[in-house]
Amino acid sequence: MGSDTEVEKKKAPTALAPIAKPLAGKKLCKRTLKLVRRASEAKCLKRGVKEVVKSIRRGNKGLCVIAGNISPIDVITHVPILCEEANIPYIYVPSKEDLATAGTTKRPTCCVLVMTKPAKGEINEEVKEKLKSDYDHVVAEVAEVTSSMF
Repeated sequence: MGSDTEVEKKKAPTALAPIAKPLAGKKLCKRTLKLVRRASEAKCLKRGVKEVVKSIRRGNKGLCVIAGNISPIDVITHVPILCEEANIPYIYVPSKEDLATAGTTKRPTCCVLVMTKPAKGEINEEVKEKLKSDYDHVVAEVAEVTSSMF
């Protein structure tokens, strides 16, 4: 038997889907989830496969963030293809729970689309600038990871 100091809470390793490439590293994952949180606060976020696919087909641009531990995998296999056809950068993060927390929802989320403009209304100029700079930074890193993959 161990004491409370010996027993620490550890996250169980998640089973990643074999198609989860490019997968964000720790640093990029943290930045990406921070961007998702900012976009959620600014109401510039589409959550879930259905909403993301609809937005991509309507021509909205942004960064698609997909969870890597989705089961069954068939739910999200078409999303990267849609993103590539529409020239939208995409990245996988290890956990759907972390993605949902960043997107301020209680239910685990398969994928989100981070946009720089809100779907309805306007946002504060300061918030818009901060979101845009974070977005540009993360997209540049995603492009770097993607180019090193091929």
